[in-house]
Amino acid sequence: MTTYIVTFEVNDTDRRVELKEKLQSYKSYCPIHDNCWAIITDQKPAQIIDYLKGGLVDQDRLFVVRSGTHAAWWNTYGEKNSEWLKENL
Repeated sequence: MTTYIVTFEVNDTDRRVELKEKLQSYKSYCPIHDNCWAIITDQKPAQIIDYLKGGLVDQDRLFVVRSGTHAAWWNTYGEKNSEWLKENL
């Protein structure tokens, strides 16, 4: 299993909700902020994109990158999310 960072720019509320629901379908996930989530999956980045992009339009943006070995953050969505990030990034 690999941790990936997924960032997105989706201006339509309904499309953004649909995308976040798809992100929540992964076995393990953590919102980092409103437009950036971490997920854990066996999928490759292109497979993640193919799954998440359904329903998006040309004006939307989506970026997936494998998590590196070093990370730092400030003011996350709370202690639970901060602990998830410490354990999985």
